[in-house]
Amino acid sequence: MDHMGSDPMAGRLLIATPLLGDPNFRRTVVLIVEHEETEGTLGVVLNRPTTVGVGQVLDQWTELVTDPSVVFKGGPVAPNSALALALVPGKDEPVGWRALDGAPALARLGLLDLDAPPGLLAAAIASLRVYAGYAGWSPGQLEAEIDEGAWHVVGAEPADVFAAEPERLWRDILHRQQGDLAFLATYPDDPGLN
Repeated sequence: MDHMGSDPMAGRLLIATPLLGDPNFRRTVVLIVEHEETEGTLGVVLNRPTTVGVGQVLDQWTELVTDPSVVFKGGPVAPNSALALALVPGKDEPVGWRALDGAPALARLGLLDLDAPPGLLAAAIASLRVYAGYAGWSPGQLEAEIDEGAWHVVGAEPADVFAAEPERLWRDILHRQQGDLAFLATYPDDPGLN
């Protein structure tokens, strides 16, 4: 298999393959937020909305959140902590927001400090999503999983992060890939049923 261009790095997406057995990550799309050789990898699952409204936990941010206005399940690590991604168009670097290192298309996507005053950021934020928990890999662990065929690494678009229909995201992203990956989008939920 050709692994050129499939290195995990901040701003890329991990698409779970049917080989990935962990139920936490079944059919997930994970945005890599940080990837360090020595520190490991941090990501957030983009397509697991919960039924908890953002207003129930972070009322001050409700006005700024992109629909659906619910907290997303970002991953199995630290599920009681919240993390937010925000798209900030233009050139400003508002206080409390830090751009992701990554692809230029995502240059205006960054992590938002939820303790920052929303009033200061309201004018700058175009899109916002809140995640409970995150996904974490120790150094080398994610690369090993990719080599085993558990994940595909693909480019991300800002719209992926703020998709209005997150439950369609896994299929939609696979559909736009080239070659064999596009076929995966049609993969049945339970291959034993064919």
